[in-house]
Amino acid sequence: MGSVPIVEDGLAELLKQGLGSGALAFSTDNAWGVDSADFIFLCVPTPQGPNGRSNISIIERVATEIGPHLAPDAIVVNKSTVPVGSTHIVERALGREDVQVVSNPEFLREGSAVQDFLHPDRIVIGADDEASAIRLSALYLRLGAPVLVTDPATAETIKYASNAFLATKLSFINAVAALCEVVGADVRQVALGMGYDPRVGSSFLKPGPGWGGSCFPKDVAALIGIAEDAGYDFALLKGVVTVNAGQYERVVAKTLRLAGGEVRGKRVALWGVTFKARTDDIRDSPALEIARRLRELGAVVVAYDPTVHGPLDGLEVVGDPYAACVDVVALVIATEWDEFRWLDFEKVGGLMERRAVVDARNLLDPAAMRRAGFTYEGIGIV
Repeated sequence: MGSVPIVEDGLAELLKQGLGSGALAFSTDNAWGVDSADFIFLCVPTPQGPNGRSNISIIERVATEIGPHLAPDAIVVNKSTVPVGSTHIVERALGREDVQVVSNPEFLREGSAVQDFLHPDRIVIGADDEASAIRLSALYLRLGAPVLVTDPATAETIKYASNAFLATKLSFINAVAALCEVVGADVRQVALGMGYDPRVGSSFLKPGPGWGGSCFPKDVAALIGIAEDAGYDFALLKGVVTVNAGQYERVVAKTLRLAGGEVRGKRVALWGVTFKARTDDIRDSPALEIARRLRELGAVVVAYDPTVHGPLDGLEVVGDPYAACVDVVALVIATEWDEFRWLDFEKVGGLMERRAVVDARNLLDPAAMRRAGFTYEGIGIV
């Protein structure tokens, strides 16, 4: 009791503070405590189904369980990422005409979720009932963030559209990186020049091995599905997905080329397993997809990540980055852990069978690596 099972900066301290003050308690009984609550936040998984649509069966089940126990005039808040129209689905599951359901999507980033919650850039509230929207808005007043009050369908769409747009920016800069490689440009300078334009902005203009994680793949697929169900072909977003899948293959192709054209039966090091740094989340991780494709080519992939200790299916996970490099024909840097910048690369090179590095996060200095005798390739860097 009182331990945090995930890596999330500041969360353990908040948990300790809440438990110590008596303001926070836990139960496995969904009906526990809701009879005296003014607000009930539904924060449950909505996993991607086999057809790409979000599966909301968990949220329906929880709503059905708590419905009979809610106090009159309680407000049930949909915090989960849910398809457009889910507010009304929850209303039906609750079976209570004296209870309001409001959409209040979260915009937290893994690795900085506590900071994002305490200092949000906006609060979005979707409600059909104005009084409920005002009551919920009052909970966030002390945060000082802009509050957008709209209808539930719009609030639900804002969440999906936000994540889809960020995924689009990532796929765009990865496509630009591919162009830079063939025309001899430097994507880092291109992104810097673009980012100074306030209409573009500098965030999410860092090329990489592709986007993944618990949100982007699921939310992009869900928005495509929502559009299809409404009769609209979201071709632009489908292209974003296609570019992302191609990025995995580009990293694999770079690895194959630097390894001498063949990895069957050979060892390849993978630095980074999580989908991003400052987390231990491996869901839909580009690193794991790249590892899977290398294994299909016959490679033995040896991985290191500071927050992942295995075992992982098909991967040999070791306890330090140097151990991963013993007798490998290539090293792939797949996650942007800052510690990778400061390792002893003379030692790394001495352990490798072939001094070849595919820096899929552009963490290292290409010139310094080449002076040290490495064959080096980044993303969008010649």
